[in-house]
Amino acid sequence: MSGFIRERLLDNNAALVQMLGLCPLLAVSNTAINALGLGLATIFVIVITNVVVSLIRPITYQEIRIPLFVILIASTVTVLELLMNAYLHQLYLALGIFIPLIVTNCMIMARAEAFASRNNLWPAIKDGFFVGLGFALVLLIIGMLREIIGRGTLFSQAELLFGSWGEYLTITFFSDYGGFLIAILPPGAFFVLALLVAIKKRYDLHQQQRDKTKIQEGANQENSRGAQQ
Repeated sequence: MSGFIRERLLDNNAALVQMLGLCPLLAVSNTAINALGLGLATIFVIVITNVVVSLIRPITYQEIRIPLFVILIASTVTVLELLMNAYLHQLYLALGIFIPLIVTNCMIMARAEAFASRNNLWPAIKDGFFVGLGFALVLLIIGMLREIIGRGTLFSQAELLFGSWGEYLTITFFSDYGGFLIAILPPGAFFVLALLVAIKKRYDLHQQQRDKTKIQEGANQENSRGAQQ
């Protein structure tokens, strides 16, 4: 994995490290399909926004760039909302207010301002895709864990996103499962997010310790060679 991709997916993940877009991340992730739907919608918006911002950056005045970016994001979300209402109506109803609230996701504005407005088209596309993918993966993992714990199923109501054949994607882990209510309520989202953040912190500490060990071993080898010479 290249450093460019790794930074956006893991090292500087928008959800686990920057803590951006937590409102939809926590509110919509009560099922895997809802989480996946909003994750894909977020990728669409951030990629389109980055593309347009990158293309118009030579003719964009610095004084108006922020209002312009807001208008671009709002326009993209409006187009997305109309498309989902037309072709994925049931998912549109399930996600509700959190589709237009994509406009308020600080992650999208941050990437437009910090990266797309300063780089060419292809890097802007890659940045938008991988930042959005990192956010969507965290959203999906939270949705999967909450659905399994709370309902005993996985990818229930997949037909909302994939059509009639999505019914075959549903996995039932416990046929007589009574459910664990707190997992699908808002507190459950905080618990699962906290668990993922803790795992990420533990992984980072492990990586730092491993890097220090490698540096120390390299220094010891250099000292040994110097002593032998």
